[in-house]
Amino acid sequence: MSSATPRIATVSRDTLETQITVTLNLDGSGKSRFDTGIPFLEHMLDQVARHGLIDIDIVARGDLHIDAHHTVEDIGITVGQALARAIGDKKGIRRYGHAYVPLDEALSRVVIDLSGRPGLSYGVTYTRASIGQFDVDLFSEFFHGFVNHSMVTLHIDNLKGVNAHHQAETIFKAFGRALRMAVEIDERMAGQTPSTKGTLTA
Repeated sequence: MSSATPRIATVSRDTLETQITVTLNLDGSGKSRFDTGIPFLEHMLDQVARHGLIDIDIVARGDLHIDAHHTVEDIGITVGQALARAIGDKKGIRRYGHAYVPLDEALSRVVIDLSGRPGLSYGVTYTRASIGQFDVDLFSEFFHGFVNHSMVTLHIDNLKGVNAHHQAETIFKAFGRALRMAVEIDERMAGQTPSTKGTLTA
């Protein structure tokens, strides 16, 4: 399903630490283009695009000579801002989304509510501190930035896993699937706001 009006947004963020531009198309086909200097994060975000059927374009320049922290966090912030802008008034959407995704021995669950209230429950213990050159602690920073600026409630739980790459990949695949479900247009809602309060802004 897709809405009559294209749900596309472009957001730029420019600080002394990072310069980032993100474009999201919530009614896309899963295409992605990344130029961030952080290959493993790009690999994870490609999972979101492909499994969420969301077109994602991200160009980022950051102080990677220090480390990847600022760039990863600010990409999360900018993706969150782009989602909030693309989703618009939220009328007619499903609002809630959830997914369980396995990869070999690993299994993760992600549940999302486009509630208008930021909140993150992050139940993930990685089996090692880094995947290649990527510090796995930065995934938490990405999701914190995302929820605080998209104004969503997000529960992420890695239920099992031995291989840290598999743990991360199941999380991002499940995130993409849950987000895909939440942003879908429900024709039975007929433009209504999916809330007894009549609003999803606070």
